[in-house]
Amino acid sequence: MELLTLFGIAVALAVDAFAVALTAGAVLNPLAERRWFRLGLHFGLFQALMPIAGWFAGRSVQHWISAYDHWIAFGLLGFVGGKMILEALRREDDQALVRDPTRGATLVMLSVATSIDALAVGFSLALLGVSIWLPALVIGLVAAVFTVAGMLLGRKIGALWGQRVEVAGGVVLCVIGSKILFEHLS
Repeated sequence: MELLTLFGIAVALAVDAFAVALTAGAVLNPLAERRWFRLGLHFGLFQALMPIAGWFAGRSVQHWISAYDHWIAFGLLGFVGGKMILEALRREDDQALVRDPTRGATLVMLSVATSIDALAVGFSLALLGVSIWLPALVIGLVAAVFTVAGMLLGRKIGALWGQRVEVAGGVVLCVIGSKILFEHLS
């Protein structure tokens, strides 16, 4: 596989992670280094591990997983996005604490939801007879870099727009989940 093609695949897979990180960076205050490191590490790790899992699973499981992967991503992103919207609308003052998407179950759900497409890439690479190790490394590194860049850019946006960004971020997550679902159903 050509390096340019591989990089293109990695960038395409990292776009969802970038959008989620943009939202996280906008709503977290302060945006401590450990938060962007944690989100970048998890998103990059999941983006690297999912193609490996897909590659090992190969054709035998592809039909079973591909029938549900879009529903899983839609459900996870819709749940997290809806929760963000509700929490932002319920909050009466701007000083209330925002749930940290870089911790706990939310972090795991976002990591899975943003990397589920990488599972399909792993399936495809297995069918093409391509070794998975270099693609997984490149995909993971690109996702980690895009995640950190998204969080840092999101911090600047959050400083300008305030609490409204959390509602917009929740909407963005729901739209990404809907987009994934629509693409797989059509």
